[in-house]
Amino acid sequence: MNDQTRCLITAIHHNPHQIVLVTAGAGAQALADLLAVAGASRTLLEAIVPYSAASFDSFLGYTPAKHVAQDTAVCLAGCALSRARVLAPAAAVLGLSCSATITTDYPKRGEHHAHIAAWQPQNLITQDLHLTKGARSREEEERLISNLMLNCLAQAMSLPERLVQDLLPADNLTISETDFALCARQVTNRETAYFGISADGRVLTTPPAAILSGAFNPLHQGHAQLAQAASHHLGIPVAFECTAVNADKPPLPPETLLNRMAQFAGRWPIFASAAPTFVEKARLYPGIPFVVGYDTAVRILQPRFYQDNPANLLAALHEIQSLGNTFLVAGRLGEDGLFHNIYDLPIPAQFSSLFHPLPFRLDISSTALRAKT
Repeated sequence: MNDQTRCLITAIHHNPHQIVLVTAGAGAQALADLLAVAGASRTLLEAIVPYSAASFDSFLGYTPAKHVAQDTAVCLAGCALSRARVLAPAAAVLGLSCSATITTDYPKRGEHHAHIAAWQPQNLITQDLHLTKGARSREEEERLISNLMLNCLAQAMSLPERLVQDLLPADNLTISETDFALCARQVTNRETAYFGISADGRVLTTPPAAILSGAFNPLHQGHAQLAQAASHHLGIPVAFECTAVNADKPPLPPETLLNRMAQFAGRWPIFASAAPTFVEKARLYPGIPFVVGYDTAVRILQPRFYQDNPANLLAALHEIQSLGNTFLVAGRLGEDGLFHNIYDLPIPAQFSSLFHPLPFRLDISSTALRAKT
């Protein structure tokens, strides 16, 4: 290891960020370098090398269209971020990933390329490298890609140090950054109505096909399985939505909003909006189904959320209906110990077609999980 690399890694280890690193195809030298300098335990929470296709797919939770691609590397980084949040819930964390294909012991028909990503709640940094085929040995390609990973990590940590890259004229390196923090500030300040983050880190500005709204404090298996059941029932994908401005709770600070959205990184699309009520959501997302639990459906039908005026409640339901939205209602275990479903709701007769049952039950509560924690 040269002095420049050792100096950079020392700076990384003195940074408060902690990371989960995932690398496949190349980049293992970056892990070795991090471990070779004293202080690695302050930086590295976990390192995963899913080298086989089975291990790779297991870590992602699905088989990607291409294992070596930018969107795949971003999803790896997102899953690494989710893992880091579990391992160090109170720390500043990020997920660092690399997916690459480089020189090996047989001729490759395709190009040699690497895709690197560093995902943290406030931003996403990507590096895409296309190498001049046949110009370097495997060791040289490995070193170049590992150095890029260390540079990506330094950029994510806002460190000034960088390793000099030995790029050839025919090499192509593209670096980009997506600022989620700016989007969150715009929503919480009501400068924009909503935005979304896809599983592979793209900022979404068009409405989803269906949404499941909630506080997601924390996200748990019940949310994921409810979205899956609703998607199967509707035959369309269901996205999640975290409400930055809630009807009966204080607005979420941008940092809190981003941390809650980070729970979905690499796995599911998540939207954020400043629409606290479903009539306001219907104006943002006309014509789509809202997936709700019984407890949420009860609040939708309570006049207290409409200035304690039953006429306002009926007017809101009429507007939602006229905008083409519907509610898909899943049952929920109540505080009384009984399981309640759509048939227990006081739905006005003229709005019976607005609410539809979703056969689903999984008795997990975010409130109970917070109490346990």
